[in-house]
Amino acid sequence: MFKGISKEIKDEVVEKIRSGIPVAKISEQHGISAKTIYTWLKKGVTEPVSIRELQKLRKENAAMREIIGMLTIEKEKIKKKAEGR
Repeated sequence: MFKGISKEIKDEVVEKIRSGIPVAKISEQHGISAKTIYTWLKKGVTEPVSIRELQKLRKENAAMREIIGMLTIEKEKIKKKAEGR
């Protein structure tokens, strides 16, 4: 089971990058993809995310997209009614 990368490793990697070591070199040294490292830098995330948490966030995201879709449709209906008057 995937447990993620420890906070200590993430902090170490981010610190090395901030000190000027290229991402590609650190990626090679630690066996972590450069894409993952860039994601950490972009998001500022330095703590591991569990698979359960990821699944929970994906479900919440899907639910929010559905709500946004319904609200968008409702807004268009209201807009069309207002234009018809």
